[in-house]
Amino acid sequence: MRVMVTGAAGFIGSALIEYLINIPSVSVVGMIRSMKKIDINKNIEYRLGEIGSSNIINLDLSDIDVIVHTAGRAHILSESFAKSLEEFRRVNTFGTINLAQLAADSGVKRFIFLSSIKVNGESTSLGAPFSNNSTENPRDSYGISKYEAEVGLLKLSNETDMQFTIIRPPLVYGPYVKGNFNTLLKVMNFYIPLPLASIKNNRRSMVGIDNLISMIEVCLTHPKAANQTFLISDNSDLSTFSLLKLLGESIDRPAILFKFPLSMLALIAKLFRMEAKVQKIIGSLQVDISHTCIQLDWEPSFSVKYGLERLKKKIK
Repeated sequence: MRVMVTGAAGFIGSALIEYLINIPSVSVVGMIRSMKKIDINKNIEYRLGEIGSSNIINLDLSDIDVIVHTAGRAHILSESFAKSLEEFRRVNTFGTINLAQLAADSGVKRFIFLSSIKVNGESTSLGAPFSNNSTENPRDSYGISKYEAEVGLLKLSNETDMQFTIIRPPLVYGPYVKGNFNTLLKVMNFYIPLPLASIKNNRRSMVGIDNLISMIEVCLTHPKAANQTFLISDNSDLSTFSLLKLLGESIDRPAILFKFPLSMLALIAKLFRMEAKVQKIIGSLQVDISHTCIQLDWEPSFSVKYGLERLKKKIK
């Protein structure tokens, strides 16, 4: 089976490739924007292509069986909503749909799309997780662009023989993670005190990179993964307080936490226009993965503690 992984130089794409190259029955092709970011000593074939660019039409997919599409545009805080949405759509929506159309025309059998739980929304009530039956309710430009890509894939699947599989992960963490989790690691590494000791009543779902890769591997061939949408997590939701404590223990950097009124945190967030970021800290976002586990006969093999201990690689 010949598998192409887009975003081959990214956090998820590179980790997936490192795993797949050890499976004898799988031949891996990585799609990248530039050879400069790749270790050319690895025995992997790479093809140049940029999602959202016109050069994608020249990409040769004639020998590919499955595409795992991890490439995409991440959040840019400095942009206005309108500009942000335009750029997200160019890459995450139209770029995805154009690649999928080319894949279908080239005879690719299955297209696995790494979407986002943001398609369902930004938060949940405590004890009322998003599930496979939840209504889509994207709130920001990133979530909207991912949802519109999903709609395009569904339409394409009805018009062609290519199967699709959509995966909506929450926060993905692991060695060499970027974004907010990377910032948190830096804070923990320098033993910076955090005013988060009172945040014990929320619950947030995450997924370790190893559990995500395990599920993707199943989706490569499982017949019941065809034309399905799956939610994924470690199936172990944590409060912010519990996460920071466990993270500190796992990376040998004990968390230094002190109490601070949540009302004051909310006020400060409003003053500095950081409501969305603070909501991720104090609010809940839970994911019900029962449909995924039943449909695929799969369950997360790696604990949160194991996943967090792997982050030691990042800070050494």
